[in-house]
Amino acid sequence: MNKKIFITLLLVFSSLSIQAQEELTWHTDMSKATDISIKENKPMFLFFTGSDWCGWCIRLQKEVFKTPEFIKWAKENVVLVELDFPRKNEQTDAVKMQNAQLQQQLQVRGYPTVWFVSAVKTDEGKVNLTALGSTGYVAGGPEKWLEGANQIIKKK
Repeated sequence: MNKKIFITLLLVFSSLSIQAQEELTWHTDMSKATDISIKENKPMFLFFTGSDWCGWCIRLQKEVFKTPEFIKWAKENVVLVELDFPRKNEQTDAVKMQNAQLQQQLQVRGYPTVWFVSAVKTDEGKVNLTALGSTGYVAGGPEKWLEGANQIIKKK
C-alpha cells in the first residue's frame, strides 16, 4: 500500500512540475518573436544564456524564471526569447548566426544577460529594435529581480 501511495504522489508531483515548466513559451526565432512583440505591444525579453554550461544562467532560471511570480509577470509583460550559446546541445546554423549577431549588436560580454528591447515597424516595413536596458543574475529571488525588470520596461 505504501508503495502505491508513493508512486501516485510521485506521478502527481511530476505532472505538476512539468505543467509549471510548460506554461511559458520561449521563442528562439527573433523574426517570429518580433512579430508577436509588435502585435501584442510588449517588449522582447532577450535571454542570453549558456544553457548547458553556465552555472549562473541555470541558477537564474531556477531561482527566478521557473517561479510562479515570474511566469505570471512574463505572460503579462514581455515576449520571451532565448538566445542560447551551448557547448554540447545542437543548434541550426541559422540560430547560431542570429544569436551571434544579436550578441554582437547588444555587446553581450557575459552570461546570463537579459536585454529588454522594443520593436517598431517602420513605414518601409523594416523593424527597428530599441534597447531599453539590461540585467543579469540578481540575488534575492523573483521579487528583487522583477523589481529591476519593471524599472527597465517602464522606458517603453
